[in-house]
Order: sequence, then structure tokens, then C-alpha cells
Amino acid sequence: MKPTTFPQRVVVAAALCASLLFSSLASAQNEPLERSFCVFDPVGANGPLFAITKSFKPVALKKGIKLNLRAYTDEKVAAEDFKAGQCDAVLLTGTRAREFNKFTGSLEAMGAVPGEEEMRLLYNTLSQEKARPFLVDGPYEVAGVFPGGAIYLHTRDRSIDSVEKLQGKRIATLDYDEASVRMVRHVGASVVGSNSANFAGKFNNGSVDLAYAPAVAYTPLELYKGVEPNGAVVKYALGYMNFQVIIHRDRFPDDAAQMVRAEAIKRIDEAYDIIAKAEAEIPSNVWMSLPTADTAKYDKMLQKVRLSLLEDGVFDERAIKLMKAIRCRVDATRSECAS
Repeated sequence: MKPTTFPQRVVVAAALCASLLFSSLASAQNEPLERSFCVFDPVGANGPLFAITKSFKPVALKKGIKLNLRAYTDEKVAAEDFKAGQCDAVLLTGTRAREFNKFTGSLEAMGAVPGEEEMRLLYNTLSQEKARPFLVDGPYEVAGVFPGGAIYLHTRDRSIDSVEKLQGKRIATLDYDEASVRMVRHVGASVVGSNSANFAGKFNNGSVDLAYAPAVAYTPLELYKGVEPNGAVVKYALGYMNFQVIIHRDRFPDDAAQMVRAEAIKRIDEAYDIIAKAEAEIPSNVWMSLPTADTAKYDKMLQKVRLSLLEDGVFDERAIKLMKAIRCRVDATRSECAS
């Protein structure tokens, strides 16, 4: 059986959000709505994400909603068009979404979500109606947040197995993400500006020593070419990738976004199944677990970077506190939980 491609896997959860968004809106009003939905798909109009989203168009039309879908291969342009009012709703990665909602844009903070249990608790919390104030920011509202999987460090050299050994190494870094740039510089590594379209190529051809990505990228983007024969995927969650659907609040019924969130949480297992299958496809000998002492060092390093970014106003203090509370609920023995 042909494996599911990277864009399909990464964005299926986000595509579910598209279907929920517009089917929920249909039940919220009687008059037909004509709304534009800008979709970031690395492949464009022929890509799997746009195709999945497009499949909901006739369903929405039967319910009285005419969808005008637009595909974007450049996520930055999609965000700019949405901000300019040319899109009623937009699908973006959590990093790009930060400019529209600093709270949800802080959910990808490094080390803030160690694993699936913590992320499930976080998503359950955000799906509650009382969480809406955190999801509204000026004219925007986050109608859904969906998991893309833990972000792991990929290295071409298995001997790079500690924080100290990252010094001087070249890391493919999302140069538009201040948090990622700060983290790389904090460990003394070199930032090699990259984006979602070219980071894999730089890692595979040896232009960089390390890259970070979720497990769903490993096979489709052929990251094994960079990992083999002497590298590894470090089994430590640097962060947790997510996708977000953001809407212009004044263009939708007031309760629409909450209906989407309530329905979406019921289907979140579908997203986690995709993530689990992707992680299981990475060979066991490729994974590299860190000793407890090194894990503690990573925890402290990421905590220091998080707090630095919080002080500089990059992250939302409420989100950082919420995620800390969830981490300590799951594991009260963490050193940070004593404070």
C-alpha cells in the first residue's frame, strides 16, 4: 500500500477543521453565507490539503453555504491576505498564527508540551466555552487548533547527543520565527535560514548538521537520506506542531467558532492516529533516547529560552502558565513544579 504523503498526513487534522467550520456555521444561520477560506497547502491547488478541503464544498452548499476556496503555497502571503481582509477564514501553522492570536501562537513554545497526554489536556481545556476569551484577539477568533505532532531534532551525526555538542553546529531554522532563532542561538549553534519548503533539502544534502520536524515529515520528505547512515532522530519533544483556523469575527455568527471547537474535540483521535502511525514508521534503530541527565538539561535550556521570550513579549504569559500547570499535573516531580 502506498504510504500517505507528508502534506496529507500533516494536514488531515486541519482539513477536518475546515469541514467542521462550515458545517457548524450552516446550523448557526438560516440565510445562505458566501465566505472565502484561504488554505495554505505547500503543493497549491493540486495539493492534498486543498483537495480535502475542496471535498467539503458540495456538502456545505447543500447546507446553504457557498465556499470560495483559495490555495496558497506561500503561507506568508495567505496570512497577509487574511490580515488585509481578503479572506474570511484562513488555515495556518501555529507559528504563523501568532500574529493573530498571541495566546494560541504561544502553544508551540519550545518544551512547553512534552507529550501527547499534555497536549490532549491542553486541547480539552481550550475546547471549553469558558476558554473563549483566550481565543479572541481583537477582530480575530481561533476557531480550531489541531495537532501536527511532536517536533523532533534530526541529526546527521549520532554523536551529537547533548546540549553542549550543539555548539557550532548548523541548524536549519525557520528564520521568520523569533522563538526558533532564539533557541538555536542560545545553544551556540548557527542559524541557517530556512522555510517549510527547503529545510529538508538542506538537511539531506549536508548543508546543515541538524533540522527539526515532526515525525510525519520523515518518510515523505526523505529525511532518512540525511539521517543515514550515522544520524538519528532524538526522541525528545522540542515543541508540538499545530494548525489553526482563524476567522474574522464580524463575518460569522457569534457562536460559530465555539461550535467548531466543541465538535472538533470529539474527532481529535483521528489526528492522533495519523501522528502515531507516522512515528511508528521511523525505524526503532533510528530513534535516539536521551539519558535522564541530558533530558533534564534540555528541559532547563528550553525553560530558560521560554522565559526569555516571555519577558520580551513574544509569548503570552497566560498560555505559558497554563501549559506549566498542565505539565505539573501530568508529572509533579518536574523540577519546575516546585516553584
